[in-house]
Amino acid sequence: MSAEAMSAEASAPTASEYIVHHLTHWQNKPQTEIVDFSVFNIDSLFFSILLGVLGCFFLWKAARTATSGAPGRFQAAVEILIEMVDGQAKAIVHNAKSRKLVAPLALTVFVWIFLLNAMDLLPLDLLPTIWGWIYGAAGHDPHHAYLRVVPTADLSVTMGLSVSVLFICLFYNIKIKGVGGWAHELVSAPFGTSKNPIFAVILGVINIAEQLISFVAKTVSHGMRLFGNMYAGELVFMLIALLGGSWAFSAEPGSLMLLLLHVVAGWAWAVFHIIIILLQAFVFMMLTLVYIGQAHDAH
Repeated sequence: MSAEAMSAEASAPTASEYIVHHLTHWQNKPQTEIVDFSVFNIDSLFFSILLGVLGCFFLWKAARTATSGAPGRFQAAVEILIEMVDGQAKAIVHNAKSRKLVAPLALTVFVWIFLLNAMDLLPLDLLPTIWGWIYGAAGHDPHHAYLRVVPTADLSVTMGLSVSVLFICLFYNIKIKGVGGWAHELVSAPFGTSKNPIFAVILGVINIAEQLISFVAKTVSHGMRLFGNMYAGELVFMLIALLGGSWAFSAEPGSLMLLLLHVVAGWAWAVFHIIIILLQAFVFMMLTLVYIGQAHDAH
């Protein structure tokens, strides 16, 4: 092994160091083991806001340039998307007045989450490397330049989205049923009531507990499903990237097989992952519609 190869191998990070570095967020201050709500993942916030603005811009541009004649490919794609979302909203939320807000909300959720998920298709080290150059040029240690570019692989983002859906559901529960109607539903659904005062109290407590557990379970599963799928996909891309890294820092002639495996596996997983990012955006949107639709239903 040449001196150059030995030097490169010595400076190369280990597999665990590489993965830990890519799984570390750019934060406003070092995170401790104690829960600290003043710690923010700046990278997740930055890319979420940026992609949200870009998504709104493209939808606005499609609406602004829409024509009544033969549509272009971009306008046709947006019209198909809007018709799909509107059709799902009509099938699930039967209140026409509510759909004026719910349908655009569902469209926003789908487009935004799709764009957030699509960040996983960028080369894994592209943006972190660029950020490392900028961080180093500013006089800091580039090894401490942390950056995660897939916001939906951040649990705080996905849970924030699911909690927002919970608040919307609570809003429609009160708006459609009234405070009294919703309060009555809390103590009467799903096990009903009893004329016996003792059983009435017992059933009321059980009904309230069931309703609260239902709200918590739906909210947690809503956010965890999206996070779990995107986090797993990000890890797979890291493992595939390690194959290329093993080839780059190896002087063995047989290491070319690692490069070939890196290219083939990376291409195959990226093609498959396109389905995942689209499906997860659709599932999150559909569950949002279902939960809001359930808030309109009386028990």
